[in-house]
Amino acid sequence: MAVKIRLARHGAKKRPYYRVVVADSHAPRDGKFIEEVGRYNPQTTPATVTLDMEKVDTWIRNGAQPTDTVARLIETARKDA
Repeated sequence: MAVKIRLARHGAKKRPYYRVVVADSHAPRDGKFIEEVGRYNPQTTPATVTLDMEKVDTWIRNGAQPTDTVARLIETARKDA
């Protein structure tokens, strides 16, 4: 089972709001996920990124692969912390 850390889209039309989730790579984007590890809101100025870094690090140590976008969000969160 390939596990990814990726974004799940929520919010209204033209008002996206994302949850950072750990999910099986074959699951649909907004479908079933294993665990929620953070949130990302690009609508605020500046964009709000809230990640539970302990959970993220644990999942990465266990072999979960972050998507490109989530990898950038993780880097941003590490710089701000």
